[in-house]
Amino acid sequence: MKLLEWLSQPWPWWVAGPLIGLTVPALLIIGNKTFGISSSMRHLCAICLPTKISYFQYDWKKEIWNLFFVVGIIFGGIISSTLLNDPNPVQLNPALVKELHQYGINNYTQLIPIDIFNWQALLSVKGFILMIVGGFLVGFGTRYAGGCTSGHSITGLSNLQWPSLVATICFMVGGFIAANLFLPFILKF
Repeated sequence: MKLLEWLSQPWPWWVAGPLIGLTVPALLIIGNKTFGISSSMRHLCAICLPTKISYFQYDWKKEIWNLFFVVGIIFGGIISSTLLNDPNPVQLNPALVKELHQYGINNYTQLIPIDIFNWQALLSVKGFILMIVGGFLVGFGTRYAGGCTSGHSITGLSNLQWPSLVATICFMVGGFIAANLFLPFILKF
């Protein structure tokens, strides 16, 4: 029972971080594969939309493992959120709670603030900007950068790839700018 209790708690960085980091060499050793999530969208498009677009003309069957990996992440999230769910509200720093209250975010019972991320909010200007426009920008940036944060920041950096270092720095700078300049402005709508 103690193992289940330990598994149901958020894991400390010194456990979760090395486990994520060990995924990279495990994939390389087991199947000469690289860790990344965004390429799975390309594989899905190649499967569902066989067209004359050269970007989708490749042997996607060699990369089917990536789709199983993504499905595993989705099911792992569902399983952990239902079986190992902590019924207590998310613990936040009081200074952050005060700042979020200024933006109208008062419900901290879920991992994402449901004051912003819900179906009703999607139909508002703020929700549309955060979810639809933000999602489009993330997708566009992922393809423009040649990969997602997990691909560049975990796999690329561990392989000492210069483009991945540049991409990771840009991801971080963009995240800081978005969180500190754009997000407070959008949340005041």
